[in-house]
Amino acid sequence: MVVQNSKRFLQFSENWKHTIARVAFLNCDPLFHSLDSPWKVLAAPPSWLTGHLLRKDCVLAPIPSADYAKHHDELILVPELGICSKGEVGSVLLFGNSNVGEMNSVALPSDSASSVALLKYILKTNNLNPEFKTMAPEIEAMLDECDGALLIGDRALEYARKHPEKVQIDLGQAWLEDTGKPMVFGVFAARKDTPVSEVISAQKELLKSLELFESSSEYRNSVINDAMEKSGLSRLRLEKYFGEVFNRLDRPHIDGLNEFLSKACFMPNGAEFLK
Repeated sequence: MVVQNSKRFLQFSENWKHTIARVAFLNCDPLFHSLDSPWKVLAAPPSWLTGHLLRKDCVLAPIPSADYAKHHDELILVPELGICSKGEVGSVLLFGNSNVGEMNSVALPSDSASSVALLKYILKTNNLNPEFKTMAPEIEAMLDECDGALLIGDRALEYARKHPEKVQIDLGQAWLEDTGKPMVFGVFAARKDTPVSEVISAQKELLKSLELFESSSEYRNSVINDAMEKSGLSRLRLEKYFGEVFNRLDRPHIDGLNEFLSKACFMPNGAEFLK
């Protein structure tokens, strides 16, 4: 349970209040497109956000599900929000010039935790044991060093657009085929010592944006137009992408999350949500 305690509240930095962290990828755009003052946004790669959250730099943050497993004693999950897929995800991809069974080495990105845990699980269940090397998420250097390279987010979208023939595994689809369940790559979390009222206030702002994205064609078009300008991807690809990756965490996804936490992260207990 989140503890509301004035002394603990004073431990947070001045910059913490009204700050919500986000992944610096397109997959969070629907939630943050309309976020207004007094809210501030802290954008960073997924694994960096875990450190920001633990250091009390923000009210809540979308962090890798695997990082939640690692730090679950300190963190609580925020209901209804996540970075989810129901199968093909389009932006968590293993690239290579040969099929997966022929890969002796795989480069892993330093900015992700869930995708790394998921890839290792998928390869293990298929009796594959390549050598892994953690590297900066620069695809050309990764493929120069290794037979395969795992890439996430906007970089994966862009490289797949240019080199579709090099996509060997879509990890969201592979997880669905293995378990029959959807995948939750990122969870929205807060520290357990964060005042409940602050977490709920931030959650409501993000849910308001999500509901607009789901119900308002004007808002959805605005998000996609901005994403087109930032990414250079076509409207058609982005329309498809925002159907592959979405931010609504429902009961089936919670079931998929708990299975991922158990099978890939070896977390004995299920996810704990703010009540």
